[in-house]
Amino acid sequence: MGAGHPSQAECRRGVRAALAGLPAGSLALAAVSGGADSLALAAALAAEAPAHDVTAGAIIVDHQLQEESADVALLAAQHCADLGLGPVAVVPTLVTASGKGLEAAAREARYAALAETAAAMGEDHPAHLVLLGHTRDDQAEQVLLGLARGSGARSLAGMAVLVVREGTPFARPLLHLPRATTRQACQEWGLTPWEDPMNSDRAYARVRARQALADLEGDLGPGIAEALVRSADLLRDDADLLDDLAERATPDDDPAGVPVGELAELAPALRSRVWRRLLLRSGAPAGDLTAGHVAACDRLVTDWHGQGPLHLPGDQRVRRDRDRVHIARAPGGQ
Repeated sequence: MGAGHPSQAECRRGVRAALAGLPAGSLALAAVSGGADSLALAAALAAEAPAHDVTAGAIIVDHQLQEESADVALLAAQHCADLGLGPVAVVPTLVTASGKGLEAAAREARYAALAETAAAMGEDHPAHLVLLGHTRDDQAEQVLLGLARGSGARSLAGMAVLVVREGTPFARPLLHLPRATTRQACQEWGLTPWEDPMNSDRAYARVRARQALADLEGDLGPGIAEALVRSADLLRDDADLLDDLAERATPDDDPAGVPVGELAELAPALRSRVWRRLLLRSGAPAGDLTAGHVAACDRLVTDWHGQGPLHLPGDQRVRRDRDRVHIARAPGGQ
């Protein structure tokens, strides 16, 4: 498969870096929706896999949120087969809207389906890897949404190039490329992407963020997306360091509770991360744990005047008893 145009070469270069180091005979799977980003990813994977002695396939997740979703999934699967990818799996999944919204629910369902399918397909291979088609524009939108929510450094750090979810490694080889590059690459490869109508529906926060970025570029000049991504890269290094320090500073389980003195001597940025680790370890759901919950726990150390116990997600109760903090599931909690 050719790479005569710079856009094709850029996509292939990103995928080449993602495949480097995989053992011979490994399975690399493109997550394909049928849109320009994922089709360019699939084409680049098909072009690069033979040189790495890697089996290249694809997974198409059908969220079943639109009437024509099954037809769109089958068309995407056909595109992948025509590119020479195999195995190709179409995986229907059920999206149940939650308090966090339809977008978040669809994302969680998609990752779960990708991880489960990749693990099953990769059983006969020494390793497996799922490639995602996120671009620099997606990263900028993610950071802008984090700013709008008043998020901390970890959220503002955006998406990582490599992440492991449910035991499956996911890579984003196109994260450094603008969306215009993947669209141009599709044109050069003769691929016709599917245009998801949800991408123009302003009911979704990401669509509004996309429009806001375009408005900012128009009002302040070009380079806003690149600046947001650059800030995310810098914050990610900081957040990684703080997380590593927090892991070392998190006390071991102790039936007697956590000594208040150990928490009090930590810097606030570090202590908040230690609190989060303690709460997650006790069983609080990560997706439901907010900065407000962590701040309330921290006041048990910094501004305690007898308040508590705190009621947190996952039926967790946090209380201070003199010089100890106790975190435990409420009596009768599952």
